[in-house]
This record gives sequence, structure tokens and C-alpha cells, in this order.
Amino acid sequence: QVQVVESGGGVVQAGGSLRLSCAASGSIFSIVGQGWSRQAPGKQRNLVANIFANGGTYYVDSVKGRFIITRDSANVTTVYLQMNDLKPDDTGVYYCYINILGQHYWGQGTQVTVSS
Repeated sequence: QVQVVESGGGVVQAGGSLRLSCAASGSIFSIVGQGWSRQAPGKQRNLVANIFANGGTYYVDSVKGRFIITRDSANVTTVYLQMNDLKPDDTGVYYCYINILGQHYWGQGTQVTVSS
């Protein structure tokens, strides 16, 4: 069993910053990647950022230059998403996942609300 827990969401004004944390635990081995997806109200869940096992990263175009995904060097099952210069369009529920051999395990999500 794998558990994924997110934290760090909240309400922030446009231009502000938030840092999300994600901790995975349980039977974790052969990590392919970890990342964050976002679901805005009334829309489907979309990938925001991913960090691969080799440290490579991917960002959706809309967050490039503003969001940074990192992995805790002391605990590789913990990842962070630093979100800067937040915009109202960044509002949504942020879900963390860990990809173990192609199987995605998801957290419950954390709400991020950006006011204009």
C-alpha cells in the first residue's frame, strides 16, 4: 500500500507565492516520477509539473518560469512545488502523485485559491 499526503494549500492574492508539500509512504520502490496535477472548477485534472527519478523535470507551459518542483534530498519520497507569481487561473485543487512502475498513487488534494 502507498499513501500520499499533500499540504500547503491556501488562499493568496495574485502575485503571491505558496509552497506545496507531498509525502509518500508505504511500499515504495522503483519510482518513475512524482508530480502535481491541478483541477480547476468545472474542468478536468491536468498535469502541472513532474520530476523524474533522474531529477529531470517537466512543466506545463502555463507555469514555466513561475513554478519549481523539487525533491527532498534526504527523503526522496517527498516532493515540493514552489509556486510564485500566482495568477487567478492557478486556482484549483492540486493533487500530488507518485508513479511506481507506471502505477499512479494519488493524494486527496489541497485547495489553492488565488484572488485577483
